[in-house]
Amino acid sequence: METLTDAELTVLGLLLEQPRHGYELERVIEERGVRAWTALGFSSIYYLLDKLASRGLIEASATPAGEKRSAKSRSTYQVTAAGRLLCGVATGDALATLTPVRSRVLVGMANSPGLPEEDVVAGLTRRLEALRNQLAEVRAARARQAPLPTAASAIFDYCEAMLQADAGWTEATLGVLTKETTMDKYDIKKARRELYAPPAKDFAVVDVPELRYLAVDGHGDPNTSTAYTAAVEALFGVAYHLKFASKKTLDRDFVVGPLEGLWRADDPTAFVTRDKDAWAWTMMISQPDWITEDMVRAAVADVAKKKDNPALATLRLLALVEGKCVQILHVGSYDDEAPTLDRLHNRYLPDNGLTFNGDHHEVYLSDPRRTEPAKLKTILRQPVKAA
Repeated sequence: METLTDAELTVLGLLLEQPRHGYELERVIEERGVRAWTALGFSSIYYLLDKLASRGLIEASATPAGEKRSAKSRSTYQVTAAGRLLCGVATGDALATLTPVRSRVLVGMANSPGLPEEDVVAGLTRRLEALRNQLAEVRAARARQAPLPTAASAIFDYCEAMLQADAGWTEATLGVLTKETTMDKYDIKKARRELYAPPAKDFAVVDVPELRYLAVDGHGDPNTSTAYTAAVEALFGVAYHLKFASKKTLDRDFVVGPLEGLWRADDPTAFVTRDKDAWAWTMMISQPDWITEDMVRAAVADVAKKKDNPALATLRLLALVEGKCVQILHVGSYDDEAPTLDRLHNRYLPDNGLTFNGDHHEVYLSDPRRTEPAKLKTILRQPVKAA
């Protein structure tokens, strides 16, 4: 048995009501608000008519005597016996077919843990506004055609029910997310604002207490090292798992912190010359003090079940005390850090009687996947001591 697309079945059904030509179909489709519940495009009517005619499901009726057939739009189409039979079978099947739960918003929700919560809220807010506008359009189309026959009324009932259900789900989900966003959740950027909001013009001296991080060690150019990519994926995977586990089991929520990195080299000038192959690194994500070793081990084990990542085997909970540090906010590409680091190493530290006392530390406040290189914000931090 042949099959029909939803658009084909809709057009065939309209022709089964009575023979019509193309612009009559356009008018009926517009008046009845058919596009609110089908995938019929504004320019697809004649394409569908040609397709149905080529399959022998409709045919152009004879031109009345004395009338000259010219424009394609004036051809009146009627359903053939084959079309009538197939339309009946397809309509019965459509009545019994369940609506598949494949809304694209579900893909978005599945991926939403990887976005900042404010971006998820913004996306769902736009969705809710669009649903309300569409619901208003459907109701307006219904009002224009009142009173409606039973079948047409049932169609509008269904459309309104689906849109109301979707709007209700979206509104409820937004309510939960908004409540979570405004609830008292730990955010290291706010709890330690003095460490995560340095000036961009001048170096600032801060005292960094013991902080705890998820950490993975590695070596080499971060732009080309597969180990670096694996480390970052492992850190974020475990960090989000810990966030959800903490909220579920401890009723304590927190914002996943930014990616951070400790960088070291046998010769510190490798950072100024950007000799990246000589760099060794420890990539990190900060953790609240209630996250325990056992929780980290459990999270690593759960993440490992879903994806084979060699970096998970070396991921650990690191307690880091940096003490006195000098830091500054760098705005721009990572490769443009050299002048600032040169000023720090060869001017600021000597002029203030200071020297190195630990690894160079960077905090990546921007997502490089969504931020232009010139607008990237990176904290450059250097532990120091008296020279």
